[in-house]
Amino acid sequence: MKKIFGLIILLVAGLFTGCVKDKDTVTIGIAQFGEHASLDNCREGFIEGLKEEGFIEGENLTIINENAQFDTGISNQIAQNFVSKKVDLIAAIATPMAQSSFNAAKDKDIPVVFTAVTDPEAAMLTEGNVTGTSDKLPVEAQLKLIRAMMPESKKIGILYTTSEVNSISTIEEYKSLSEKYGFEIVDMGISVAADIPLAMDRILPQIDAMTNLTDNTVVGSLPAVLSKANEKNIPVFGSEIEQVKLGCVASEGIEYIELGRQTGRMAAQVLRGEKTADEIPFEIIEESSLYINSDVMDKLGLTLPQEYMDRAMDVVGK
Repeated sequence: MKKIFGLIILLVAGLFTGCVKDKDTVTIGIAQFGEHASLDNCREGFIEGLKEEGFIEGENLTIINENAQFDTGISNQIAQNFVSKKVDLIAAIATPMAQSSFNAAKDKDIPVVFTAVTDPEAAMLTEGNVTGTSDKLPVEAQLKLIRAMMPESKKIGILYTTSEVNSISTIEEYKSLSEKYGFEIVDMGISVAADIPLAMDRILPQIDAMTNLTDNTVVGSLPAVLSKANEKNIPVFGSEIEQVKLGCVASEGIEYIELGRQTGRMAAQVLRGEKTADEIPFEIIEESSLYINSDVMDKLGLTLPQEYMDRAMDVVGK
């Protein structure tokens, strides 16, 4: 019965668009750049978004999941494999995976819908059979948060991967706004995860606090970052809730389940033939959410003004 319901949804959509696919099941390749909580939440939300639109795995939807383990060479292989399988759509999670997918599929009439791409323009993902959602950080809100929690602090450290264009553009935004809030940004680039311990040893003596981007290599190695920072009692601010759960002190970030859900709804439009991917501009979640880790705040002796606490979500016990 459920399968019949799914078919009806596809067919009804086709009546209105005249572009419905002439088969009862669609196949999506989900290509994830690496495994960490934010990207996992994107994938989970994406599947939920599709389900809300009537595309249900095992009924009228087949999903092939692949993970590149933060390796761009594997990303390219995954994308080319999806193209050779002639999937109906590639869902690409994180910037390197989105770039690999778009390059592999752009001449093959296979749409790419991405998520967790901070700067689609810098990543050259705004023209062609591609669309998706950006996880652009609320940089100014994060600076306000750090100032409110650390009124005497002066220097903020940022670790980033030199090959991630989204990280570089976000650091530029941090630097353009930092003076307004009395901060200096100290950034340090790495090439691979193995560079992180040495980079942390170099940057920690220069700063009062760290703030994370959505940089995949750094976030994927967050326990190593936190271990080094905790030895020096340097607060690390996250960029979303999962990082705060892992031990960052707080964040003004976006909610990645909702980001993935929003992406799934966009993919459904493409699958139904209502619009092609190039007809749908990429989308951004505008509102940030404030997450705190009260255990970490207590250990570091940090507090927040009541106006912040009134809207903060404490991850302890969640």
